[in-house]
Amino acid sequence: MAMINNRVRDALTPETIGLIGTVHRTGSMAAAARELGVVPSALTYRIRQVEDALDVLLFDRSSRQARLTEAGKELLREGNRLLAELDAVANRVKRVATGWEPQLTLAVDSVISRTTMMELCEAFFALNPPTRLRLREEALSGTLEALTSGQADLSIGVAIEPGFHKSVQGKPLGSIHFIYAVAPHHPLAQATEPVTDAMLMPHRAVAVADSVQRGSGVTVGLLGGQDIFTVPGMQEKLDAQLRGLGGGFLPEYLARPHIATGRLVEKRVQRAARVIPLSYAWHRTTAGSEGRALQWWLGQLEKPATRKALLEREHGV
Repeated sequence: MAMINNRVRDALTPETIGLIGTVHRTGSMAAAARELGVVPSALTYRIRQVEDALDVLLFDRSSRQARLTEAGKELLREGNRLLAELDAVANRVKRVATGWEPQLTLAVDSVISRTTMMELCEAFFALNPPTRLRLREEALSGTLEALTSGQADLSIGVAIEPGFHKSVQGKPLGSIHFIYAVAPHHPLAQATEPVTDAMLMPHRAVAVADSVQRGSGVTVGLLGGQDIFTVPGMQEKLDAQLRGLGGGFLPEYLARPHIATGRLVEKRVQRAARVIPLSYAWHRTTAGSEGRALQWWLGQLEKPATRKALLEREHGV
């Protein structure tokens, strides 16, 4: 099998795909040979090599014109696609050599505004970079772990102080204010305020699962012994609370539009207001040695307006 594959690869080169394309375009071996500046027998021999390696006929030789068979059409179609991919790879390699990373992975906490993230991705792609972008949705300590474990290059929305990790560099992103909210048909919607922990205890809490891969992770704002509905991200938490499947703390920017339309009811609770400071973090390097893609993202995060939008931007606005 390996010998057959090698024969095909030896015969089916970018040059031979070009030869087949020229014969198809000119309509005959003789015309193609004249255009290419070779003798017809040499051209015929090269094409027969490909046919023998693939064990198919590429041209219908029953007429005076060289017409591609269905197999020949498929080979030319796929061959031209491969040539285009080779050109793209060559261009990408050249641009990577100028300092762009081949791939950049962002670990984004689920509290971060998806709308703002997509707009930043749109602006990044407008640069036509050779860097492939990959987003990972994380939560709680998993947002930092994705970075420290080498699975991400930049983490946005880190709720744990990144200074504890020597390999990580971090800067403040800002703070998110959380409010307690339930659906209007939830039993706590009519509860007297402030709502105490004892009043919360009999009712199910909706919680975002910590996406950390190692260890048990952390929990925030939950009472011991309380029934918990665990969901993978903040958007799912919002959806669950809109359906009345439980109560819980939501980022104010996410909850406020639904409170305004009556789909959620904000409840003042007895415990202290929850304001969570967040950071963004990346692998520690010497100043200026970051790749150009990471430099671009760090440059965007230096802007106060961008940081504010990441923490306060309503979805779809």
